[in-house]
Amino acid sequence: MRRFVLFFCKRLLFIVPQLFAVSVIVFFLIRLLPGDPSYMLAGPYASPDRIAEVRKSLGLDEPILVQYIHYLERIAVGDFGTSWRTSQPVLTDIEQRLPATLELVVGAVVLSVVIGIPVGVAVAAKRGGALERGVFFYGMLAGSLPDFWVGLLLILIFFFFLGWAPAPVGQLGFAVFAPDRITGAYVVDSFLTGDWPAFASALGHLVLPLATLVIVYMPLVLKTARSAMEEMLDSGFVLQARANGLSRRMQLRYALRNALPPVVTVIGIEFWFLLGGAVLVETIFAWGGLGQYAVESVVNSDYAPLQAIVLITAIFTSLVFLAVDILYYLIDPRIGV
Repeated sequence: MRRFVLFFCKRLLFIVPQLFAVSVIVFFLIRLLPGDPSYMLAGPYASPDRIAEVRKSLGLDEPILVQYIHYLERIAVGDFGTSWRTSQPVLTDIEQRLPATLELVVGAVVLSVVIGIPVGVAVAAKRGGALERGVFFYGMLAGSLPDFWVGLLLILIFFFFLGWAPAPVGQLGFAVFAPDRITGAYVVDSFLTGDWPAFASALGHLVLPLATLVIVYMPLVLKTARSAMEEMLDSGFVLQARANGLSRRMQLRYALRNALPPVVTVIGIEFWFLLGGAVLVETIFAWGGLGQYAVESVVNSDYAPLQAIVLITAIFTSLVFLAVDILYYLIDPRIGV
């Protein structure tokens, strides 16, 4: 337990300089983007004096280093600024939209793990069959298709032609009221509150965007599980177990335990990919999540939401990789030595 606590603390300390570096990069790079929010906020017919007044109110007339210091001071007290586009505190906007994004991302990761790892293990255990050829074709095809194109294709087939899926108008149908807020994720909240009409609508609207992310990003987990499992099955300790007469099930169990570290790493990387990949998918399905909010902020040169979204994404990513390190330690405690 003492070794685990030391291992955890060391990994946790690495997050602090990472987030500081992210804040520096984001703050200065965002100000290199074309467009000036003071012009947009003042209006197209504003006078130079009015524009200068708006720049002063936003703090954009100060030296860039002074702006960054003020930015760190505000973040330290939990103030991420105010979005001039929504006229709300950025943290409030993020609290409203983040659950929708996590609903997609977490659902896609869970399905990728539940489907991808067993299929990868099955292909590695029984090579040369139809399953292996099918997985190879699927991996090559899905890896070459952009997620927004897959989403549009699913909408065309299942909504336009077949009429099986609801219209891509967000998380709920127009005639359905949102459930009482508990977590902010409509599927979870409607289930917990017993609001079955909202649950059916939320689940129906979740299917296509979730399927889009799983189709595009699951091959990463599947291929890694397959290659790691094949390597373990050909290793010396599995050959020794086979020679000693251990059952096939026990051989697969030993191989899977040793194949898990690279798979766990890929799961963390997929989570990171999905946080960025969900941007276009959310826009296509009018999901109203954090990705769509980021796109709107870029288009309108809204600095505060952009800075907050990137920083919060970095925090989530750091926590995910911290969880990956912990899982590594639990699988093989020798890495903490």
